Amino acid sequence: MALLDKLTSGSSTPPDTSGMSKQAKLVCELVADFNSNNLLTQIRNNNRSKSDIDKTYKYPDHFTSELIETKNFKMELLKWKNSHNPYVVLQFHGGGYVGAFKTQYRMFAGLYSELGKGASVLSIDYRVAPENPYPAALNDALYAYDWLLNHGYSENHIILAGDSAGGGLAMALCHYLTDRDRILPAGIVAMSPWTDLTASGSSYTENFEIDPLFGNTNESLIYNSVYPGNHDLTDPYISPLFGDFTGFPPMLIQVGSNEMLLSDSVLVAEKAKSQGVKVRLSIYENMFHVFQMGMTLMPESKKAWVEVSKFLEQMMVL
Repeated sequence: MALLDKLTSGSSTPPDTSGMSKQAKLVCELVADFNSNNLLTQIRNNNRSKSDIDKTYKYPDHFTSELIETKNFKMELLKWKNSHNPYVVLQFHGGGYVGAFKTQYRMFAGLYSELGKGASVLSIDYRVAPENPYPAALNDALYAYDWLLNHGYSENHIILAGDSAGGGLAMALCHYLTDRDRILPAGIVAMSPWTDLTASGSSYTENFEIDPLFGNTNESLIYNSVYPGNHDLTDPYISPLFGDFTGFPPMLIQVGSNEMLLSDSVLVAEKAKSQGVKVRLSIYENMFHVFQMGMTLMPESKKAWVEVSKFLEQMMVL
């Protein structure tokens, strides 16, 4: 069964008294348990810079994939066989600018291609801190954008997509392009984007005790990022929230209501809308950071991906 069929088929699991599906509650409890026992931090620290991009991955037979090596990093171009769709999704992975490309982003790529009706997907394993602090990630994102232009794609056929740091990176790239009077991409999909490295939003305190991933500690990377180095944290290329969004393409922003990074999405949406940008902000009740990783396993993540499908359909003129 195609992934889109899995997203739209079957009955939804009724939420329990917390307002979450049973599947989401289980995942949330597992994440919170890992976090409370410091296991999640240990796993991140031990594996965050280890990329999976060189690992063998079996895509469904209707896909072809090509590993592309550049001077500084690697990319993977996923194509749907015999597709004539001119659009491409440029995917920026999350990981707080310290986590490298992981296998789940290949699953994301396959889903973006399917939901995009055969669109190609370019996923980049951009350089990460602390070995490669700012502006390495932004430079690599720009390189990938230009690579697409040099290989037959036009700006109005490029859609940026990213989660967490990747969502922030997508917006940072658009700020960079705007400042140089360059043509921006057709749209942005941002899942729980990290847009404010100053951690100034109200949700950093309001959701401190309920965020299963970052909550109940001041030692997490959202307070101690090594990515900016000595640069100003309010630089829009680092914290997109502080930039001017005038002229930005339409954006779909998804975020969980229980996230400490909730304000990063809400404030960007409010600011961008006030500056004339078309923004759809979807706050998923009781959800946690990048809950879309649940793919087809949770009703809430399924709903989010269906929303992504509708957004891509609106962006793509086929």
